[in-house]
Amino acid sequence: MRAKESVATVAVATAKLAPSGICPARRAGIEPRDSASAESRLAKHALVLDWDGTVTERDGLHMAIERFGDLGVFDALEDELGKTLTLDEVIAAEMATITAPLEEVRDWLVEHVRVRPGFRELVDEHAPLIVSSGFSELIEPILEREGVRARVVANHVAAGADGWRATFAEGPLCEVCGERCKRSAVGSLGPLAYAGDGYSDRCVALAADLRFARDGLAEWLDEQGVAYQPFDDLHDVRAALRVLQEDDAGDGRGG
Repeated sequence: MRAKESVATVAVATAKLAPSGICPARRAGIEPRDSASAESRLAKHALVLDWDGTVTERDGLHMAIERFGDLGVFDALEDELGKTLTLDEVIAAEMATITAPLEEVRDWLVEHVRVRPGFRELVDEHAPLIVSSGFSELIEPILEREGVRARVVANHVAAGADGWRATFAEGPLCEVCGERCKRSAVGSLGPLAYAGDGYSDRCVALAADLRFARDGLAEWLDEQGVAYQPFDDLHDVRAALRVLQEDDAGDGRGG
């Protein structure tokens, strides 16, 4: 989905771009952390991954809407994202177009969603936290299929005859983006490396010391002049982390 994704599952929503296309952090007087200056300290950083379009090759929510929902509504809502509608509002309205049983959609996604190469190895090596604007009910079965145990922070969804009902976290609005974004899920982690691909990853990416980006997130970071490392699959992320950790150890700061 263009808008964008357990040991402990918590609801979380996400961020919108400030008016006039200006970086929301800079509008608030907050500069994004410098990726380059953080690289030598990477061994001490927590790794956080977006789910849909980052861990997965295609956005699972978009796939579900494409198969079971209303793409016309999807397209209309996406055009209003960050303008007249928040991400929560867009996701809730899109999910409401799905009337199929949750089990049917879940099983179809388990059959068709593919994770990017390197995911299992990345989890084994770095124990990342997955933070998604999607739904734990659709993420957990795919993790189970892959035989991967990972911490997940996500929203919740329940099926109904009149459409699916999404449930989002209650809590304060982000001081940077003005929404209940992913920053709330990572605020206690300390130094942070983040990998994402879309709209929901914008605000939290600005809070990261090191960023891995692709697709829409990469384009947006380019527009903002914010540093990141591109990736195709998750082996790329593993390789970049390994190089930085080796450099760190070589400088006598390993650990």
